[in-house]
Amino acid sequence: MIITNGRKLAISYTPLMEYGKAWELQKEAVQAIDAGDGPERLILLQHPPTYTIGSQNHPEHLLLNSEQLKEQGIALFEIDRGGDITYHGPGQLVGYPLLRIGEDGKVNLHGYLRDLEQVIIDYLASYGIEGDRKPEYTGVWVGDKKICAIGIKFNKSRFRKGFVTSHGFAFNISAGISEKGFQGIIPCGIAQYGVTSLEECTGKSLDIEKIAQELIPYFLSRFGYEEILGDS
Repeated sequence: MIITNGRKLAISYTPLMEYGKAWELQKEAVQAIDAGDGPERLILLQHPPTYTIGSQNHPEHLLLNSEQLKEQGIALFEIDRGGDITYHGPGQLVGYPLLRIGEDGKVNLHGYLRDLEQVIIDYLASYGIEGDRKPEYTGVWVGDKKICAIGIKFNKSRFRKGFVTSHGFAFNISAGISEKGFQGIIPCGIAQYGVTSLEECTGKSLDIEKIAQELIPYFLSRFGYEEILGDS
């Protein structure tokens, strides 16, 4: 699925942003994009340790009580994206694409999700890593371990046809991230499989901001954006 060539995308990277602030930023940006008051955006960032529970709403997949969450300094949000529970934290590159889709009346919501997965699969290939899908699940996998979770929301446009996307992908970069946060949950409600990271797959120490910059051309190519606007 290609959107429309020549559209401009505002791209930003923030080393660390509290989850609640990022969620409000997405909501404000979605409204502005829908109303024609702001550009489409790709927000790249890292979060402090945070668990988010999506619309599938399985609180039993959180294995820690409120006191344990406080002791470990992990925030908890019940949010409006699809999917189950996941972890965000330092060492993970999170991407929030806020894009207009379906303005021509041809809405392929499933295709959008597949395209997000393909961005990560294509990027992994540049490291010689075979990323793949599991038919019954979303996200990107290396063998039987998930390296990138995906949870999205399609916001119905008020001022035009189609939708504005929000939420997005969480790409595990740093080694040891599974021990840092995923141990306190059943990630995405999938007990039988684990998680991995790019550092674990490559055996190399990696810089997350550099990864973010490297990923951008893959995103632009997959979704058909040709021009980039600076985003302050």
